[in-house]
Amino acid sequence: MSTLPTVHILFENPDWLPPLRDALQKQGFEYNEIPVHHGIIDGPPAPGIYLNRMSPSSHTRGHLTSVALTREILAHLEAHGARVVNGLAAFELEMSKLRQHLTLQRFGIRTPRTALAVGTEHLVTLAASFEGPFITKHNRGGKGLGIERFENADELQDRLAQGDFDLGPDHQVLIQQYIQAPEPFITRVEIVGQRMIFAMRSATDDGFQLCPSDVCQVELQREKAQAAAIADNCPIDGGAKFSQSPLQADDPLVLRYLAMCAASGIELAGIEFVEDAEGKRYTYDINGTTNYNQTLGHQMGIHGMDELASYLRHVVAHQI
Repeated sequence: MSTLPTVHILFENPDWLPPLRDALQKQGFEYNEIPVHHGIIDGPPAPGIYLNRMSPSSHTRGHLTSVALTREILAHLEAHGARVVNGLAAFELEMSKLRQHLTLQRFGIRTPRTALAVGTEHLVTLAASFEGPFITKHNRGGKGLGIERFENADELQDRLAQGDFDLGPDHQVLIQQYIQAPEPFITRVEIVGQRMIFAMRSATDDGFQLCPSDVCQVELQREKAQAAAIADNCPIDGGAKFSQSPLQADDPLVLRYLAMCAASGIELAGIEFVEDAEGKRYTYDINGTTNYNQTLGHQMGIHGMDELASYLRHVVAHQI
């Protein structure tokens, strides 16, 4: 029988769990899966380590109560002294891209100009203050859903007039400076604990839905294949969407990321940046519920969920 504590997994998307289950089993952990879209909060929590796997995109899978309930569960766990990996501070940061922008700037990390509006009239007014192209995105996003590019405020106003613009789960919409990259990719830095485990490039030729999870990519390719069939186009090959980045762990930008994570209670993160034609790097997203592409992992010989499970072993060792 294992002497390791139980890992309690707070989650809402079961499709993301199989790689994590396998990794925990290899490390000898028993685990308890807690779906967070209903339930009861009462009394001391069960002993063990709690792993927060709640996603800001939970509303897209019909789990409209998950984010609010997770906030209360994390507060309850921490009030009782439970060990939570990516606890309430990290979660609050993940649920607000505006707060991410402010936090990145506080640590001297370059970001695109980013501002928030609620109400379509305010959205257009805000857009008029931007020079050059911009994108809109949900303040609480996930998977790149809801991102649209515009050349100017007039284009946005025309789009809003169509009546089907997606305002997101909280109707908080960001306008963010669009950074034109000379090559169509962004870079994602994967951090576990206080260490970069790898960096990857995600091709942006097909848009902004860049969730690296194998499940996300299967769903995306299915949608595209269906659209291609309707348009009588060729099948879509997504096999080259992700590749290893040459970015090194001692890069000054990575070191700033690590400092920010340490100060913000972030233990697990996928942080994304884009580089412009002048070589300036703009960081724009911090993903706490990071997923890993297994195909790329096999190619690199680095498996993200194995690294996560190994980190949980490290956490246990320092609790004893």
